[in-house]
Amino acid sequence: MRIGEIAAVTGLTTKTIRFYELAGLLPAPPRTPTGYRDYRPETSGRLRFIRDAQAAGLTLAEIRGILAIRDTGSPPCGHVIPLIHAHLDQIQRRIAELTATRAALRDLAVRAAAIDPADCTENDICRILTRPAPTPANR
Repeated sequence: MRIGEIAAVTGLTTKTIRFYELAGLLPAPPRTPTGYRDYRPETSGRLRFIRDAQAAGLTLAEIRGILAIRDTGSPPCGHVIPLIHAHLDQIQRRIAELTATRAALRDLAVRAAAIDPADCTENDICRILTRPAPTPANR
């Protein structure tokens, strides 16, 4: 199967397939007498796996590790499960960070609505982003 055919079957571009080969995710296929890559039909399953693993947030290095385990004939499940949990933990931390950022931006939007730009002085960089200096009453 030529690269254009396998690209059509998998929904990937020929450039992506060549990149995966260069990155060590896909073994170099044999060549036809005229020099074209000649992929085996089972290559499409490996390419779909790479695409799906990336969609799940796995890095190319992690995917390469999973493929290396599978290529030895062993099931990679014991390696994949901790990866999934690590990615879930990372996503949870990122969601918490984004939630805090959203709250801060909402507070800034409220502050921005209450500030009159005409009241800004030369010493103010941006009163929206700078918290008011504490006064003796609110220390």
